[in-house]
Amino acid sequence: SSSGVLVVTGTGATGWGRSIHRDHRSELVLPAPVDARLAYFVREAFPSPTTGTSLVEGIVEPGSEAAVRITSRMESGGTIFGDGIEADHVNFEWGMTATIELAAKRLHLVR
Repeated sequence: SSSGVLVVTGTGATGWGRSIHRDHRSELVLPAPVDARLAYFVREAFPSPTTGTSLVEGIVEPGSEAAVRITSRMESGGTIFGDGIEADHVNFEWGMTATIELAAKRLHLVR
């Protein structure tokens, strides 16, 4: 049980991702801008009588079968959004599952 999960890419590891990394006092190495890895952090993990808090952060590595699967238990108001832009969201209601994994195609920064 938590207030959300933050998924951090290499290009996003300097803002909110770095902040939650610091708040967690995490020993994970955040992805660099060109890394294909993803880091994830559970926000405000709450150990209720039926849930634990043993999985609060991790890394999804390229070439692994690893993915993060999240199932919503929110009655209403659950959302998935990117880059802090809540207005551009997908509804994430009770029973829906989101799978977070590495994309087959990568974004390339053009300078």
